[in-house]
Amino acid sequence: QVQLVESGGGLVQAGGSLRLSCRASGSFFRIDDMGWYRQAPGKQRDLVASITRDSSTTYADSVKGRCTISRDNAKKTVTMQMNSLKPEDTGVYYCNANDYYSGNEIWGQGTLVTVSS
Repeated sequence: QVQLVESGGGLVQAGGSLRLSCRASGSFFRIDDMGWYRQAPGKQRDLVASITRDSSTTYADSVKGRCTISRDNAKKTVTMQMNSLKPEDTGVYYCNANDYYSGNEIWGQGTLVTVSS
């Protein structure tokens, strides 16, 4: 079974930066697309950024130019650098991945990002 473990959330002032990381672990898996989703209080979970295995990226319009997603296939990690953070970036950030062999979609436990104004 594949597990995703996130790290890097926290409290930051508006204009600050955070770096979120996620590592996949388990046995007999190959991760294809990976991504980060945000769930703000009382809102649905929305895609923030995604990256394919060959590092093609997609970003939500709200974070374009402020966030950069990257991955290391050998280390089975995905990282998102977030700059110029805004209060509306506040939420729980979830790492997401697709396992090529099982076809399963996997979620991490989430990490809280709070941006104060």
